[in-house]
Amino acid sequence: MKMEFFDMEDILIMGGFFGVASKHDCVFDLFFGTDYHSHLGTRRGGMAVYGEAGFDRAIHNIENAPFRTKFDKDMREMKGYLGIGCISDYEPQPLIVRSHHGTYAITTVGKINNTDEITRIIFEKGNTHFLEMSGGDVNPTELVAAIINQKENLIEGIQYAQELIDGSMTLMLLTPKGIYAARDRLGRTPVTLGKKEDSYCISFESFAYLNLGYEDYRELGPGEIVIVTPEEVRTLAAPGKDMKICTFLWVYYGYPSSSYEGTSVELMRYRCGEKMAERDHVKPDTVAGVPDSGTAHAVGYANRSGIPFSRPFIKYTPTWPRSFMPTVQDRRNLIARMKLIPIHQLIKGKSLLLIDDSIVRGTQLRETTEFLYQSGAKEVHIRPACPPLVYGCKYLNFSRSNSDMDLITRRVIRKLEGDDVSEEVLQEYTDPSSEKYDRMVEEIRKELNFTSLRYNRLDDLLASIDIEPCKLCTYCWNGKE
Repeated sequence: MKMEFFDMEDILIMGGFFGVASKHDCVFDLFFGTDYHSHLGTRRGGMAVYGEAGFDRAIHNIENAPFRTKFDKDMREMKGYLGIGCISDYEPQPLIVRSHHGTYAITTVGKINNTDEITRIIFEKGNTHFLEMSGGDVNPTELVAAIINQKENLIEGIQYAQELIDGSMTLMLLTPKGIYAARDRLGRTPVTLGKKEDSYCISFESFAYLNLGYEDYRELGPGEIVIVTPEEVRTLAAPGKDMKICTFLWVYYGYPSSSYEGTSVELMRYRCGEKMAERDHVKPDTVAGVPDSGTAHAVGYANRSGIPFSRPFIKYTPTWPRSFMPTVQDRRNLIARMKLIPIHQLIKGKSLLLIDDSIVRGTQLRETTEFLYQSGAKEVHIRPACPPLVYGCKYLNFSRSNSDMDLITRRVIRKLEGDDVSEEVLQEYTDPSSEKYDRMVEEIRKELNFTSLRYNRLDDLLASIDIEPCKLCTYCWNGKE
């Protein structure tokens, strides 16, 4: 993965997973349940199963063809009653590992900030080598397996991994006895269980199993470890009390039909748009959302403001699935533009208010705005559905950038303050009541050529989610852990 930030609508770098424990063959459910996570990654997909013939696994590159196409043959040939699958934007997985615990398959979602430190510890304890991926990095999933293998049993190994990793790590581990599922220590990513008559499933997205006949069973708590078999779900390590679930799940990552911690993604986005409308003063002709994640925010804004909702441009998706995105940035920008088809009658001479989920680098949103001006728009008012992103995420694979300076906010702050900016000064830029915040927003507006720019407030965003604020991670906006 090229190390830089991309606009949120361009790229997702998180990953998804699905697991099934069934009294019958599980591959059909596993295939479609994993495919339902394709919005969470664009690079690789994988499935591993266990059955009478032992372990079987398939991993494919899904950059230029969707998961369903690449794994169609595997679905017909694989057999097993236990299985795990994943969509990954970085490492190939699931991995099959042989250790003193026996043979198991493992898949992970998360981020490891202290890879070098952990690698050194494991080398000191006798591990001989790690396989390098094409970029020269250690496969994070292999590293997690190596940590687990330091302990005498799998439960202790998983807990050791959760303690040792700086960042976050949610995982599934497939054994002949069942599937171990562990949510990361502070619950930054979700793990949901579904149930039907002869099976249980494990899923990142709560909607992924509904059309497969499963009903909601329960969500795992932060740090909780369970083993899932066709007969039961048994807790092996109780959940912790503290939670810091990623707020971006509702703003952007989550599919509209999902819910996390009891809060619907779609309904949250409606509420978010409503609160933005309550604080706004512009009177455009129409409200629109940048498809797809901005659309629900725009519906909420339109409903509360009374300003008509419209779709002045449409994303062409029949032959341009989300997964079809090259990793070279200039080609990504070209394809992003090619997917947007204008409806000139809804643009020409109009004052438009456009809601996007966020602004990261700003490149794509600036080009979208120029595209609307070229199509005849009179004004383009931009309303990001979250506050300005001032800090790069430390906990999830939001981006593999090494520098916060890829964020447009940090570039503008450096322009206004110089190279040496203290944390105290940065905090002023996160305060929507400060003069520095207003200057930053105005500089961004001018640089990206918006008619006006007004970000959503953090307090309104958190109120839209309707979960105790102390349980939500807001680090990317205010730097507070």
